[in-house]
Amino acid sequence: MYYELNRNSIKLLVRDFYADIRRDGVLQPVFDGPIGGNWEVHLERMGDFWCSVMLSSGEFKGNVYGKHMQLQGVEAEHFRRWLGLFEAHARRMFAPQTAEAFLAAA
Repeated sequence: MYYELNRNSIKLLVRDFYADIRRDGVLQPVFDGPIGGNWEVHLERMGDFWCSVMLSSGEFKGNVYGKHMQLQGVEAEHFRRWLGLFEAHARRMFAPQTAEAFLAAA
């Protein structure tokens, strides 16, 4: 059964996905460095970001690309791993067409 695309399901996706990030031996250090103890703030911002992307809500204000380009030590392998985890979560939670929309934006 797939989730309906709405704010609650997007927030669930973000929380489940980043829970896996925080358990991943390769990605966890990459995220924990810049985020530190501010995970709740980050999860809220990422929820707003994905709601803006997928629901055209306009909630997110910021420059995701520019912010991430400032991070030190992020390699192509980190992004591939991030994308693989994100894809697994999107495909598990949402119908194929919706999952594809998430992946196109990612």
